[in-house]
Amino acid sequence: MTTFKKPAKTALIDPIVHSFAPITLVGGGAADQADLKEAQALAPRCVAADGGAALALAAGVIPEAVIGDFDSLSDQTLAALPAAHLHRIDEQDTTDFEKSLARIAAPVIIGVGFCGGRVDHQLAAFHALLGFAHQPCVLVAETEIILLAPPQLSLPARAGDVVSLVPLCDVQGHSQGLRWPIEGLEFSPQGRIGTSNAATGPVTLSMDHAGMLLILPRTFISAVVRALVDPACARWPVREK
Repeated sequence: MTTFKKPAKTALIDPIVHSFAPITLVGGGAADQADLKEAQALAPRCVAADGGAALALAAGVIPEAVIGDFDSLSDQTLAALPAAHLHRIDEQDTTDFEKSLARIAAPVIIGVGFCGGRVDHQLAAFHALLGFAHQPCVLVAETEIILLAPPQLSLPARAGDVVSLVPLCDVQGHSQGLRWPIEGLEFSPQGRIGTSNAATGPVTLSMDHAGMLLILPRTFISAVVRALVDPACARWPVREK
């Protein structure tokens, strides 16, 4: 069992996978081969977090690295994977998703198989996004994408597109192009949240610090990945130990 007290602080760990292009990270949650194929169209290189290797193999993809404590990998799946691709991390203080985020260096990670299924696993994934705020990661759900809002992000939205903002901590921000502007509002998990806001046209968001989940229609995935890959896109700093 993995227990949590606060978002994990990022240790300086040498990456197992280093890429100048987006990486697809597949987990063992609710996802199918079509989800993986869509992610790989944007990020062809594939890494698996523990049991996510089974989905990758079922899709005919051999992940270049499998990271985790391997408690969700069957003997059959292990046998089908090259030994050099296996990176077992036995500690139980972090989830397999966190273990993977700590060991991948990429402009953006597309996470497939971390939403849906068990609610505790999904909440743990959101928790990890905050703990590893410096590593942009877009989680793919059934009809939406979820990411930690970067310092600033511009979206080619159209009037009526849903833009939900859910704070993981106290956070403030600025917006252009939202039906209900967020300027001057204090967001908090115990107070104001921003479910079901809507675009009036192209949207620009900025946050005063890391802590806001941004939930968008899944059709935004290509635009969001392009924006996050852009070298001009600001990132949150690495959390101190």
